[in-house]
Amino acid sequence: EEENEEEPKLKYERLTNGVTEILQKDAASCMTVHDKFLALGTHFGKVFLLDIQGNVTQKFDISPVKINQISLDDSGEHVGICSEDGKVQVFGLYTREGFHENFDCPIKIVALHPQFGRSSSKQFVTGGSKLQLYERNWLNRWKTLTLHEGEGTITNIKWRANLIAWANSVGVKIYDISTRQRISNVLRDNASLRPDMYPCSLCWKDNTTLVIGWGTSVKICAVKERDPTEVRDLPSRYVEIVSAFDTEFYISGLGPLGDQLVVLYYVKEISDEMDKEFRARPRLDIIQPLPEACEEISSDALTVRHFQENECRDYGLEHSEGESLFYIISPKDIVVAKERDQDDHIDWLLDKKKYEEALMAAEISFKNIKRHEVQKIGIAYINHLVEKGEYDVAARKCQKVLGKNMELWENEVYRFKTIGQLKAISQYLPRGDLRLRPAIYEMILHEFLKSDFEGFATLIREWPGDLYNNMTVVQAVRDHLKKDPNNETLLTTLAELYTYDQRYDKALEIYLQLRHKDVYQLIHKHNLFSSIDDKIVLLMDFDKEKAVDMLLDNEDKISIDRVVEELKDRPELLHVYLHKLFKRDHHKGQKYHEKQISLYAEYDRPNLLPFLRDSTHCPLEKALEICQQRNFVEETVFLLSRMGNSRRALQMIMEELHDVDKAIEFAKEQDDAELWEDLISYSIDKPPFITGLLNNIGTHVDPILLIHRIKEGMEIPNLRDSLVKILQDYNLQVG
Repeated sequence: EEENEEEPKLKYERLTNGVTEILQKDAASCMTVHDKFLALGTHFGKVFLLDIQGNVTQKFDISPVKINQISLDDSGEHVGICSEDGKVQVFGLYTREGFHENFDCPIKIVALHPQFGRSSSKQFVTGGSKLQLYERNWLNRWKTLTLHEGEGTITNIKWRANLIAWANSVGVKIYDISTRQRISNVLRDNASLRPDMYPCSLCWKDNTTLVIGWGTSVKICAVKERDPTEVRDLPSRYVEIVSAFDTEFYISGLGPLGDQLVVLYYVKEISDEMDKEFRARPRLDIIQPLPEACEEISSDALTVRHFQENECRDYGLEHSEGESLFYIISPKDIVVAKERDQDDHIDWLLDKKKYEEALMAAEISFKNIKRHEVQKIGIAYINHLVEKGEYDVAARKCQKVLGKNMELWENEVYRFKTIGQLKAISQYLPRGDLRLRPAIYEMILHEFLKSDFEGFATLIREWPGDLYNNMTVVQAVRDHLKKDPNNETLLTTLAELYTYDQRYDKALEIYLQLRHKDVYQLIHKHNLFSSIDDKIVLLMDFDKEKAVDMLLDNEDKISIDRVVEELKDRPELLHVYLHKLFKRDHHKGQKYHEKQISLYAEYDRPNLLPFLRDSTHCPLEKALEICQQRNFVEETVFLLSRMGNSRRALQMIMEELHDVDKAIEFAKEQDDAELWEDLISYSIDKPPFITGLLNNIGTHVDPILLIHRIKEGMEIPNLRDSLVKILQDYNLQVG
């Protein structure tokens, strides 16, 4: 099949019911269409009124021979019938009174004034060898007027508003009943064709446009008003041919469809083997007339019953003004053509597997199409995608197509399970107010758990926890962990499941085991301090700083003593905790200050001296003992000084640290004459110390005393500069 096959414009169905039965025994000779009913004439002289489904509502036995024509007025209450034996009847369908006449020649055609029922003159025309107008006079008698004769048998009449168009052997004429003038004569082109075998087709497109089809020729005529200034004895209206073109086949009938035409063609073809003509299926085409040609819009060959036996004159085309309905009449079959609607368009798209377009078309016309119809289309589309192996696209369509129908959703899920594609549909399942049974979600989770831990974890994160039975899923995960106890993905997911189920202590254990960043958030959010007092080491191993801050911030929930107890076997962690506690408050952990001395000494010497300085609860002897053992000179100096043993402290500064500036600084702080004496005695044989003293002691000790004690001949660095400075200071003091 061609990919770009065009969609048909019309759809067809046979007129059945009563019509089927009639045409089995009899044959259709003519038919007239009203919006609400049909009138069918037969070869055996019967007229049947039918509803539009083809059921007989009334039957008239008119004549023993063929009914040639039936005409209805616009109201559908009056009918004109003529037959081959010259009988003409015009009557009210509901009154039966009217005109009944037998003529001595066949009457081929009858046409009622469109407003017959409303006018008092009750005009109608008949056509046989001549065109006659009948009307009632003021005495209620029928008056006859011959409008035309002498050009052969009249085969067709069409009356629209004030204009009567008729065809005879020569051509088509138009008569204006309002001015009683004949206004046109359109000659026929195919003069060689027998007019009785290839009769003329006429149809009014509107009140002033007549379409003529004859043989293989089409003419469209516009009736126009003549300019009143033109010659007076001409008719007030004239005809302009606005389009004329030839067709490939013989015309059997015409009907208007907007600005296009529907044409019924009688088709003859030459057989290849015999080189002989045979009658083919008739064609119904939609054409677009142009000034000198036409464009074929669509063309359908119709399999009409007994088409092989029909002539051009055996076919007819009638149309219903109200709807775009076209009736193809043939002796043994009547087919109705109808413009295809949105439903047909959708069916065609589905037939061509154009599901996406069908869905869009269905949604556009959603007001007229029931929801389940759209769903039907959508499901067909999903099936098609699944067949093609496009599982993800198919699953995505489920959201749009299945909507709120949970039963359809479940069917789809099971179908996807059968084809091993549960994963594809999982991300599109309903998870809002409308949802499936928990078992469905559990089935999908189990499927993922078998083969895709990451996918499983994603679903647990994305799906609301109340879609499934939490305990069932927890148990399944724990079973898997027995085989793979360190699987981080599964452990994390299990922790999330516990959290959702408010079993935070269980979640916490896993998070700590995994050193998961959410631990602290979880503890705070769910106030899990009672669950962590035996997990302090774990917490601190994971992140000391965060753990300590949290413990100190929540001291009311986890006491200092409890933390110290937990950390007793991990002194390096205990130190971090107590150090931070001390920095926050010098007194809170006072009972642990003694312990802290050795902790600082072991793990954090730079902070030992600040601690000794700031703590008022520290046992100094103990501290001194530890510092001396470890030979921590600075700390020992500080402690000796704090304990009042300044001379020993000064001695350590000089002997162990060899730092004259520090020694002088220390002597200045203590401001004790004995200390200065010790300092000078110690320094006197050490030139660098002497320089330091000369430069710094002027404010506390008379430099002259120092200079007297320096041994002669000792070399002292920068002595000159020191002496100048001393003299300057001295002058300043004296001055």
